[in-house]
Amino acid sequence: ALLMAALLILVASAGSVAQTGLPDSIQKMLSPPREDTVTVWRLYHAGDNLLNNNPTAARTILRTALTLAKKLSFKKGELAIIRSYGGSFFTEDNMDSAMFYARERLQTALSSGDSLEIGIAYFNKGSILREQNQFDSALHYSMLGAGIIDGRGDKSILTQVYNEIGNLYVSRADYDKAITYGRKAVALARELKNTTLLATSLTNLSRSYAESKKLEPALQCLTEARQLAHALGDLRIEATVLENLGGVKVVQKDFRGAAQYLADCIPLYRQIGSVGGLAVAFRGLAVTRLQAGDFKTAFALADSALTLSRANNMERETASVLRVISVIQYAMGNLDAGYQSDDESNQVLEKMLNDILTHQSAALEKKFETAQKEAAIKTLQAEKELQQLSIQKKNTYNYILLGSAAGLLLLTALLYRNYRQKQALQQQRIQELEKEKQLLAAEAVLKGEEKERTRLAKDLHDGLGGMLSGIKYSLNTMKGNLIMTPENQEAFERSMDMLDSSIREMRRVAHNMMPEALVKFGLDTALKDFCNDITQSGALKVSYQSLGVSDLVMDQSRSIALYRIIQELLNNSIRHAGASTAIVQLSKSDSVLSVTVEDNGKGFDPAILERSGGMGWTNIRNRAEFMNARLDVNTAAGRGTSVLIEINLS
Repeated sequence: ALLMAALLILVASAGSVAQTGLPDSIQKMLSPPREDTVTVWRLYHAGDNLLNNNPTAARTILRTALTLAKKLSFKKGELAIIRSYGGSFFTEDNMDSAMFYARERLQTALSSGDSLEIGIAYFNKGSILREQNQFDSALHYSMLGAGIIDGRGDKSILTQVYNEIGNLYVSRADYDKAITYGRKAVALARELKNTTLLATSLTNLSRSYAESKKLEPALQCLTEARQLAHALGDLRIEATVLENLGGVKVVQKDFRGAAQYLADCIPLYRQIGSVGGLAVAFRGLAVTRLQAGDFKTAFALADSALTLSRANNMERETASVLRVISVIQYAMGNLDAGYQSDDESNQVLEKMLNDILTHQSAALEKKFETAQKEAAIKTLQAEKELQQLSIQKKNTYNYILLGSAAGLLLLTALLYRNYRQKQALQQQRIQELEKEKQLLAAEAVLKGEEKERTRLAKDLHDGLGGMLSGIKYSLNTMKGNLIMTPENQEAFERSMDMLDSSIREMRRVAHNMMPEALVKFGLDTALKDFCNDITQSGALKVSYQSLGVSDLVMDQSRSIALYRIIQELLNNSIRHAGASTAIVQLSKSDSVLSVTVEDNGKGFDPAILERSGGMGWTNIRNRAEFMNARLDVNTAAGRGTSVLIEINLS
């Protein structure tokens, strides 16, 4: 009875989020702060320590620290503060704001030239992309950052890297890999004797165990993590542990125990302002009350969760809550309302699927659809069990008839949905055939262009080059046999210099048309030479990095196309962006080759590309289509330009 009263109070106060004020010691630091780097670090650590307990107060402190760091031109402090400031929005599940500061931190890191800070910035961007359901891009940026961080040997940062990679594999339903990375994170945290990292790592590992139905190891991790979080006074970790304990208890069908854990985590989530945590906790409590037969309280809890998730654009949580509400309505005998909620849930899931498909490769699309179908099957099985329980309790012919009608409606909806999916697949196949036709045409054009470039390069080098060299030799021979006035001697020398310049320019043009390094030594060496040549010319400082490409096997036509794209992008950085530095990164993970070209130039509005009629961007797009590559441009005025190219080598 006491638990029931507490649940009703929680529902009534679902919209309130408590925040505490600033301690007196911090108030003294803020008004007015001493203007030195020591004060910057003190303010940063004070704000960072409040991230998991009071994100709003943390931002107040960090804003003061950031203003002071910028005034002092203290780049190292500025980088750390921006990371924590963005992390405060991550704690509150505000991913749009978190992404804004992640991009700002990446730009600041790139301008600083600190490779470790660049690696951390890439990795943080990947973490936020995971929360935004952009799993393919998230994995790319996380692995890119991990490759840089791993080489620096910082075990504390590496522990956080292992944690995030584990979370990524959970999102992709690859639980074995998630557990492998989770165990690595726990082992490193124990070695470092870092209590906070250990509590976080145990919590993440418990999720991987729970998702793979290994409940006993999950409970062991959560029990230890709860003790550590309570001792630390870290509200964020403790609330997450309680929520996960409730989830495990639901799977074990211990609904009374689950309700207690979930009720305990709600005040903590409210205190730190985590709207996402509140929504998940209310949904879990609704399931426990549904199992207890208290449909009225279950509906009130689920409705509170729906209000929070919709108000904060949490699509995954909205779909899950609507599914729970539909089951509650069916159990109460409200078949029309139940069907409506079920249909709304399907619409949200379809919208999420369409959004994700625009950012992911074909392989990831297939995995996501499989996971969605499995989730739908499990949900339908749960609905069937609940309907059978309801029929057994009612034990009347009328309710049996209503239950059968509900099943028929569901079956009709599923059949209609299957029909729509088949139509969509047919349309997709037609589009694929049209695209193949376009690619064949593009391939023919590009191969013809490269063949003509090769012929011209050979003619210039062997034909015109040989003629010019012969002329130079003849003139040098004549010089020794001629008697010339001083004026004629000077004119003769100028002519010889012009002839040397012509020979060098001819060789440079021939080299650009078909670089020898690309043909003889491969893409990695050719790109390294090209970037070095640009840097030595003084037009742009280009940093070239390659990861995992020692065994790269790629046909020459695609290598040439990719080389031309990078040539054009760096030319744009020099001619249009006004950039002073650029980064070219070539990395290979499994069967995917990724290329990133970034500069610190003035950037531009991406919408310009849609109406651009210039040859440069048209050539880039045509070559990307020829390679069947994914092209992603990330830019804004005053924020530089980042272009990501991903090619499936399988």
